[in-house]
Amino acid sequence: MTFSLGVVGAGQFGSQFAHLFNLHPGVSAVYVADELPERAAEAVARYGLAGVKDSFDALLASDVDAVAIFTQRWTHGPLVEQALRAGKHVYSAVPMAVSEEEIAAIIQAVRDTGLVYMMGETSYYNPATVYARKQLADGKFGRIFYAEGDYVHDMDLGFYEAYQYSGGERWKETASYPPMLYPTHAVGGVLGAVPAHAVTVSCVGVRDDRNDGVFDKDVSMFGNDFSNATALFELNDGGVMRTNEMRRVGYPSHIRESRFRFFGTEASFEQLAKVSVWQDKQNVHDVSEQMETRPSIPLDDPSLANVAPELRDAFVSGLAPVHDPGRLPEEFLGAPNGHEGSHHFLVDDFVTAVNNGTLPPVNAWLAARFTLPGIVAHQSALQNGERLPIRDFGDAPGTGT
Repeated sequence: MTFSLGVVGAGQFGSQFAHLFNLHPGVSAVYVADELPERAAEAVARYGLAGVKDSFDALLASDVDAVAIFTQRWTHGPLVEQALRAGKHVYSAVPMAVSEEEIAAIIQAVRDTGLVYMMGETSYYNPATVYARKQLADGKFGRIFYAEGDYVHDMDLGFYEAYQYSGGERWKETASYPPMLYPTHAVGGVLGAVPAHAVTVSCVGVRDDRNDGVFDKDVSMFGNDFSNATALFELNDGGVMRTNEMRRVGYPSHIRESRFRFFGTEASFEQLAKVSVWQDKQNVHDVSEQMETRPSIPLDDPSLANVAPELRDAFVSGLAPVHDPGRLPEEFLGAPNGHEGSHHFLVDDFVTAVNNGTLPPVNAWLAARFTLPGIVAHQSALQNGERLPIRDFGDAPGTGT
């Protein structure tokens, strides 16, 4: 079986994903819609796609079977619901949404329509998460009682250029996006391995002092001046999860911008920028090689011309030894990958779910567990770290996840 798909947003990641969807043997045709028609036309010409659609509404009115949404991060919720209600399967970039109400609306739309929804969380396929998930399944951790997930991406290392590219003249209004409203690269890597969900949170936000108009309440469309935030979550299984979202940090963000640590009763796993170790009660084992990704394309590839040099690693990192390349279509060999080798798996899992009528790994219910904790954490930070409850929407129908 095959299906047709329309990509909404032909920016830096949207174009690359359009290329991967077009390569997949389970997709018959890929169209593109963008507010800047020249971007859509460029992607169509570069990758040999099926054509351009004039707008999001035109895409929904067409006979495409699915849409992949790569618009600004605070716009996803309403667009996803609209697409589902229009009868389209939906792949959405992160985050799922920016409010509990938007998340609830998406889940209800999935229930009502029976269509496939998948959130494209890269950390679910991060080598560290893949490794921890397998070690836990094999019983080697014992009980994981504490885990950490960090998303450490300094504004100076490519984010200014990225926001200027996507935000135009008023980019500073959007560059102040609250860190905890983009929580999935930290939360998703932990809860992608540990089968639990957050039930309460206390969060502290660090107010920015750069004074360059970014993270300035008077400029921000979000009224936000937090550039960094740290949250401590209680999990439903009695364990603890801590996450960091950092945008002002002395760290080489192009190297392992998402990092994870898992502590169990029998063994532990810790990941730093270039070293990863498995620790049991007898010894420390260097497992760094299993986490090491290999470049999928050169950093100077023409397709990356519009990407800041500091961000290009996120577009080219290929598979690590811990990944299973055998499950991917052979058409992906030599194709661009990114975010620690996750892009190929993201595309394949969505295509497989649509063609087989199955739930994708990061379905609406799991996406809610990756997203809502950050939304509530931001509210906690605004309330001086008050401990707040986190709603859970339950497991996906017919599953325990």
